[in-house]
Amino acid sequence: MMVPLSPAVMSNIAGYMSIATWIVVYSPQIWENYQLQSGEGLSVPFIVLWLLGDITNLFGGIMAKLLPTMIILAVYYTICDLILLFQVYYYRRKPSPAARTHIDPNDESTPLLPEPKQPKPLLPPSLEYPVMLGFVLLSGVGAWYITDQDEVKIPEKPEVELEWKSQLLGWMSAVLYLGSRIPQIVHNYKTRCAGLSLAMFFFAISGNITYVLSIFFTSMNPRYILANLPWLAGSGLTVFLDLFVLAQFAVFNWQDKKKEKVFASDEDDDEEA
Repeated sequence: MMVPLSPAVMSNIAGYMSIATWIVVYSPQIWENYQLQSGEGLSVPFIVLWLLGDITNLFGGIMAKLLPTMIILAVYYTICDLILLFQVYYYRRKPSPAARTHIDPNDESTPLLPEPKQPKPLLPPSLEYPVMLGFVLLSGVGAWYITDQDEVKIPEKPEVELEWKSQLLGWMSAVLYLGSRIPQIVHNYKTRCAGLSLAMFFFAISGNITYVLSIFFTSMNPRYILANLPWLAGSGLTVFLDLFVLAQFAVFNWQDKKKEKVFASDEDDDEEA
């Protein structure tokens, strides 16, 4: 019979899982930009607002004297934001493969604007993303098992200090994180999510959910929840906007497949005629 885990242990496990997902959240998009030699799938305001949110979190962590690990992670997030921003502008200045290829305008069989080839996944998306997510979450559990096996007791009424400076920074970061998704959602209607990594949003959703759970498992004391409300709002509400982005992926993919079927049907009719 399995012994039920205490809220303290559940909080620690959820915290490690959240850290694991946030460590890899940027990697799929950075790699996709590199493979496509383009960053046009990303909205620049999306990256800038996300960067400002991470910088706000960094200063908030320094002011709140958080653990060095959390400060290092905040610095890591900021560096990754800068890498994404660098990729967007670097690939805009770099001649695209289509521009370097000689195109004969008199040849009607040659497309004037060749479409960039999307990197082919190793597994179907229905398997690839759950497998990647499961591996990352299990890595977080493994990290907890190796480094944090001591039982931690959480008091029923943990001491909470409502300090206005950290609260202000918390609400600023929440607004910035939420605001960053809006320009990306609008941008997706122009690009139909081409060049945007689906895995990045899977990991972001998982990281935010596990982060919220780590807070709730720590304590449901109203004062503790109030002190963490900015971070709960920033993480929890961002999940819904990221789910909207996933819905965009699904809708655009369905529409594209529908168009391909219609196009294939028209070609068959032309050949019969």
